[in-house]
Amino acid sequence: MAGLQYESDPMKALTLALLCSLSVSQVTPQRPVLREPKLHTAQRSKGGRWYFAATGHAVYCYGPVMTVPSANGDLQRVATLCRDGSAIVPLKD
Repeated sequence: MAGLQYESDPMKALTLALLCSLSVSQVTPQRPVLREPKLHTAQRSKGGRWYFAATGHAVYCYGPVMTVPSANGDLQRVATLCRDGSAIVPLKD
């Protein structure tokens, strides 16, 4: 039997038979996870700061603190571009 090259080494034949008997699974690429779009202000992660709002809550805002006239004519400090989507939030003095 000249055609069988594994006659002299039964371990090689056994290993080859074992490898051939294993099922080869096809690797399918995974789809990238689609993420929900974020608000423009939420994407800005640098430069923000926590402030104490006039309502008693803490707010995280990205924009500068400004002094603007209130409805009764007094000046009021406000934080701008806050993470909750508010353009301005009155601050507690």
